[in-house]
Parts: sequence; C-alpha cells; structure tokens
Amino acid sequence: MLAAVGAVIFAIAYLINVTSTDTDAAFTPISLMIAGLFFVALHFAGVGSGWSYPSRRRGRR
Repeated sequence: MLAAVGAVIFAIAYLINVTSTDTDAAFTPISLMIAGLFFVALHFAGVGSGWSYPSRRRGRR
C-alpha cells in the first residue's frame, strides 16, 4: 500500500516538473520525489503490510 502512495507522489512530482507549474517551496518536484522515496523505503522495510497471524499447524500426521 505504501508503494502505491509513493507512486502517486512520483506522478504528481512528474506532472509538476513537466508542466513547469509554479508551486510553493514545500511542493517542489525534488521534495515530492524525496517523499515518494520515503514511502517506497517504508514499503520495502515491511511497514504497513498489516498484521501477520501465525498459521496454526494441524496435529502430527
């Protein structure tokens, strides 16, 4: 899920860069790219993947 958030932020940064839109200092393409990389790094680290429940084994065969 966090990788999808990162991809959306990358797309927004790309659109701002391509259209040369004048934005506030907080929303420059570089700052959005860093935010996107942050979310992708969190995804790779396993954050936000949800709870994992251990599978129960059945008795011996």
